[in-house]
Amino acid sequence: MSDASNSTGPHNDMYLSIVVPLFNEEESLPPLCEQIDVVLRALERPAEVIFIDDGSSDGSYAVIEQLASKYDWVRAVRFRRNNHKAAALATGFREARGELIVTMDADLQDDPAEIPNLLAALSDDNDLVSGWKKKRHDPISKTAPSKLFNLVTSAVSGIRLHDFNCGLKVYRREVAEDALPYLYGELYRFLPAMAHWAGYRVTEIPVTHHARQFGVSKFGARRLLNGFLDLLSVTFVVRFMTTPMHVFGSLGLLSTMAGSAIGVYITYLWGQTGNIQNRHPLLMLSVLLIIVGIQFFSTGLLGDMLASMHQRGGRTPRISARID
Repeated sequence: MSDASNSTGPHNDMYLSIVVPLFNEEESLPPLCEQIDVVLRALERPAEVIFIDDGSSDGSYAVIEQLASKYDWVRAVRFRRNNHKAAALATGFREARGELIVTMDADLQDDPAEIPNLLAALSDDNDLVSGWKKKRHDPISKTAPSKLFNLVTSAVSGIRLHDFNCGLKVYRREVAEDALPYLYGELYRFLPAMAHWAGYRVTEIPVTHHARQFGVSKFGARRLLNGFLDLLSVTFVVRFMTTPMHVFGSLGLLSTMAGSAIGVYITYLWGQTGNIQNRHPLLMLSVLLIIVGIQFFSTGLLGDMLASMHQRGGRTPRISARID
């Protein structure tokens, strides 16, 4: 790789790390490395590519070992078992040496030629640039649910993006480090939203998307349902982790006020007529709402106590091999 001082463009003196999670992609890896090599030679900056083998059952890691002898920028980490993409990204962020971190998938659907465009968009005004697969080469069974998911996520998160789940992204290092405590399950899909909530500046640019050449997609239809459930989780965990009383207290207040209002009405009837005029179900509803409101308040108080003692961290997947 040429010295970075000879390069041009934004952030040309910053070390670049490219994190590539993969699972059973042995056929895609050689052509992917060829494409990345072309890009890195054109960028003329210090760089590394970290392959995170997420417990592949094929020969993916053996292929990476061969590629490491051919390309000096190859690094790799291998999990003993499949820990899923969030764990792979978290490990990649921890292992990355660069001040700028690019993520991309290993299935050749993400185009490495878009990396310079992502870096160019990471101006002083932006901290995270997300790719937008404007023209997708996927079946409608994937594109239609994805559009719905992106619309709902945009509405809930308050940031307008067309494609939250595009694998191609570039982060400033501090953005990736701040995201680490939340990289578990399938919450990686909400990294732009989490960065936005943390005060970072997020944007997106259209990127080229290719049809899959090898293997099959690792994600099924259940992913849509999981995505909406994860959206609820990440909204609470990120936005209200330190202030659970704001959520549970509000719900408790509404429930208690509704139950009390009904109780006042029942009391008024009893005072006027000497009976509650067959309003027994309404009386039970009043009592239930007040009890539920008290439970919400109690949950909020317990949440505040736990939040005050909360230490962020998580289980690190066991690594069986690495290439440095």
